[in-house]
Amino acid sequence: MGTSGNTAARAGDSPALERLARVGLIAYGIVHLLIAWLSLQLAWGGGGGSADQSGAMATLAEEPLGKALLWVLVVGLVALAVWQLAEVLRHRAGLQASGDARKDAVEKIVKAVAKTVVYLFLAVTALRFATGGGSSSSGQQQSTVAGVFGWPGGRFLVGLAALVVIGVGVHHVRKGLTGHFMKEIDTAQATSGQRRAIERLGQVGYPAKGVALALVGGLLGWAAITFDPAKASGLDGAMRTLLDAPFGKVLLTVVALGIAAFGAFCFARARFPQRT
Repeated sequence: MGTSGNTAARAGDSPALERLARVGLIAYGIVHLLIAWLSLQLAWGGGGGSADQSGAMATLAEEPLGKALLWVLVVGLVALAVWQLAEVLRHRAGLQASGDARKDAVEKIVKAVAKTVVYLFLAVTALRFATGGGSSSSGQQQSTVAGVFGWPGGRFLVGLAALVVIGVGVHHVRKGLTGHFMKEIDTAQATSGQRRAIERLGQVGYPAKGVALALVGGLLGWAAITFDPAKASGLDGAMRTLLDAPFGKVLLTVVALGIAAFGAFCFARARFPQRT
């Protein structure tokens, strides 16, 4: 491994960065718990907030000390992004290998980059609400899709993005059903009861999140097919689509509880972290 790889390894193993990353994992869990709560309110007619990341941040901003908590979320989520960027540099040397070693490096780098993007997106969202400039992420997504439609091949790009999001959703479902998520958490110091609880949370949480992501991708794909950016209504739109389905209240409630389980799993990862 080169000098940059060694530097990244030292940065990624920094105790200070790990403590901040733990804060970020807790923040990530809180966001999912708030989304779950907003989804339950949507299912049972108790609220009109957006059941997505922007709705979660808006809910937090309205609470006492909410702005201060949002700043904590920003710091923690940025630390999580840096933690993942260190993984990109750590595995960069593996790209020079061949066979399974190179394939493993590529897979880890792609996952680390994807997580970095997600954490930075959430950090920016939290920053906007912390500074009083937050707005609906559904509206932002629709504006973005409308802009992409104006590019050469824009409709194709939106459709491709839809397939990627659906693929990520399917991956989450598969991850939950196979239990592969346990590789992301170091439970060596956990009791047997804690390990069972963590495993159950992941088995419920990952498939629920996967279903929600697949629905988001489906709406994005429908926007590409109909050439209508208004159809790309994001996570809030996915939840409302689920609510409109037969037995919608029950289905949305199940997904919401699953997302809450994923949030609790994030807390477990903060207690027993492992980068990849």
